[in-house]
Amino acid sequence: MHRLFWKIFLSFWLTLIIFAALLMFAASSYLEHIRTQQDIGSIRTRLSEYFNQGQTVAKQKGIEGLKEWLDRLDHSEAIPIFLIDEAGKDLLEREIPADIIARLDRRREHAERGERKRPPHQQPIRLPDGSAYRMIPDFQSITLLRILQRPRVIGLPMAVAALVSALICLLLSRYLTFPLERLRRATQHIAAGDLTQRVVPSMGNRRDEIADLAGAFDKMAERLEKVFGAQRQLLSDASHELRSPLARLQVALGLARQRSNGQAEKELDRIELEIERLNELIGQLLALSRLEAGVDAAHIDRIDMQEMLEDLIEDAQFEADSRGCQVKLQKAFPVMVKANAMLLHSAIENVIRNAIKYTKRDTAVEISMREDAGNPDSIIVQVRDHGPGAPEEMLPHLFEPFVRVEEARDRLSGGHGLGLAIAERAVQLYGGEIMARNEPDEGLSIYIRLQRAKI
Repeated sequence: MHRLFWKIFLSFWLTLIIFAALLMFAASSYLEHIRTQQDIGSIRTRLSEYFNQGQTVAKQKGIEGLKEWLDRLDHSEAIPIFLIDEAGKDLLEREIPADIIARLDRRREHAERGERKRPPHQQPIRLPDGSAYRMIPDFQSITLLRILQRPRVIGLPMAVAALVSALICLLLSRYLTFPLERLRRATQHIAAGDLTQRVVPSMGNRRDEIADLAGAFDKMAERLEKVFGAQRQLLSDASHELRSPLARLQVALGLARQRSNGQAEKELDRIELEIERLNELIGQLLALSRLEAGVDAAHIDRIDMQEMLEDLIEDAQFEADSRGCQVKLQKAFPVMVKANAMLLHSAIENVIRNAIKYTKRDTAVEISMREDAGNPDSIIVQVRDHGPGAPEEMLPHLFEPFVRVEEARDRLSGGHGLGLAIAERAVQLYGGEIMARNEPDEGLSIYIRLQRAKI
């Protein structure tokens, strides 16, 4: 009985039963009320009142006023009441039941023989033009449908049934959506890199499909945490362990240069270049592992972004000169952000260096800063190159470790596919966001959204 299927089924079933029971109770109560009125003879009093009202309306407003009065009466009275003229037609042109026609024939016969005197409500309602209408109640046509269609009969039970069903549905909706909302928030946290999220403790004593889903979710999160934790530890340990043989290799290279007497300079230069690349790769792996572990994330500085960009451009211009391009700061303004100065400097530097690698000769890497139109609490830094760009399907993956575009942005550039991954993690540590987009006139732009520092 703890399964969610049965909870939903029984809740809706109970709501329908309550709704139907209230309607049946109201209808039966009203029918009993009508029967009681008939038993004590009060129906004659009501009919006499209706007759007097109709006669007054007929004298004052004529046939049109009489039609309006009869129409209103028909919509409020459970007993159908007809006004029939001498030709046997109803004033509202309704179909007259056969038993009423027979009743009129019997009355006509009694009147012709003068057998009995008619009560007041059986007298004809006369109009100023001389025409007359007889008021005939149709007790045989009191149906449940007609009673339910009368607003004053159905209004209260409908309101009560609606309130009860709304309360049941509200509780059921809350019961269903609260754990789903908790799952949604936990999923968002995991997507953002927080693998410590668990939802089973917030489920309480639930024993249904949602609780099963929460348990499966926690097992998945635990497994992911272990796998990614092991991966990060492996990268960190491998990077540290590689530093020692790399240092010994550099010492051996120096000794080899001394003993070669210049006979193997070309080969030794190549070895030195590869050692430098390997050293750079190890440094990037260590930086990535520190970012993944959140090291130094708690150390926050107030940073003037205009000043930081100017310093970065000055340093990057040396590398740009060797590649026959330039680095330009097109637009900047004083604004403060909160982040770790070293990490943010490294993140933007990686993006700029990446742009320098791929921009064409005699072009410029353009850096600009602007307000975020969609969020006044943040700014956007744009770094644009004039290179070949990247395939559209690869844009979401450019910030994953060791991802390269095979054609334009490949291994020939000398990169390891870690620069943008490091930049993304450094920016995200402080609530920022980084994305890539191809420009219509060739080139790739990297957009870095940063949160302003609160005053």
